[in-house]
Amino acid sequence: MTISRGQNGGSILDRYLANLSVEVEPFALCMLQSGWRLTLPGPPCAMLHFVVQGEGWLSCPDGTRSALGPNWLIVIPTGRVHSLDTRENWDHELKIDCTPTGPPVHHIVAGDPPAEMVVGCGTLNVRYGEAIGLFDHLADVLIVDLSNLPEIPGLFQSLIQEQSREEPGTPVLQGAIMTQLLVHMLRAVSEQSDSNLAWLNALDDPRLARVIDRLMENPFAAHTVESLAESVNMSRSAFASHFQDAFSRSPMNLVNHVRLERAARMLSSSPWPVERIGKHCGYSSRSHFSNAFKRHTGLSPAEFRGQQSHG
Repeated sequence: MTISRGQNGGSILDRYLANLSVEVEPFALCMLQSGWRLTLPGPPCAMLHFVVQGEGWLSCPDGTRSALGPNWLIVIPTGRVHSLDTRENWDHELKIDCTPTGPPVHHIVAGDPPAEMVVGCGTLNVRYGEAIGLFDHLADVLIVDLSNLPEIPGLFQSLIQEQSREEPGTPVLQGAIMTQLLVHMLRAVSEQSDSNLAWLNALDDPRLARVIDRLMENPFAAHTVESLAESVNMSRSAFASHFQDAFSRSPMNLVNHVRLERAARMLSSSPWPVERIGKHCGYSSRSHFSNAFKRHTGLSPAEFRGQQSHG
């Protein structure tokens, strides 16, 4: 896709980035000796890889294989098992059963030093309007070559150093550094005609962008497919079909998703009782809210709140 320009001269990408929130989970430095394969589990959310040093391949169980080079950024979809290879025909394999948790930076070593390829790996929580995941429904691995940008290695090194410090303000600085990396990635992706980032593509359509703004500003209003379609002067059927094609979900599915994400944040930060939060978020009863929330998170509101308070 190409970047559209708004009436005020700003781009859709500028608008998108102004509403982006980024949280960085623990990183690991994966170091592979020549002839080794490192197989990683399917991440619980999107995983980012950054090639710090060397060249190699990213391989998936379906047989797809992509060449990698220094300063390349790779985003792995949720649940996608994958491998990093230093050779097309590898001799040894190290399998990791679960992604690392908790700081500081972990080191995963496949083979004896010196390493031929070094890759930084970590999971990302990147959301638009604090509710919609940038990498939700990412179907394929996303690979972006950033080797033409001299500032990229320094940004990633700063991210690793900040995570190693464990000082006050570290999460904020990590998010700011990662946002810079994502800006460079999104600039590159926005120039690709075959981008598979649904949200970036969809927000290039002014009608869909207006609908998303409407939901972000007031997700608890009595939205219906008809009211959303009317707000952008489309028929109900045309709007529903267009929305489904763009976001791989129905309009009301997204409405409920945004409401429940906001509810989760309120359960973490507000002293309000569960029933009051449910009503505020548009649910007619505590049981209706609890059932919807459990389908969304796997936990009841009370269980979620208890987990957050002990986290």
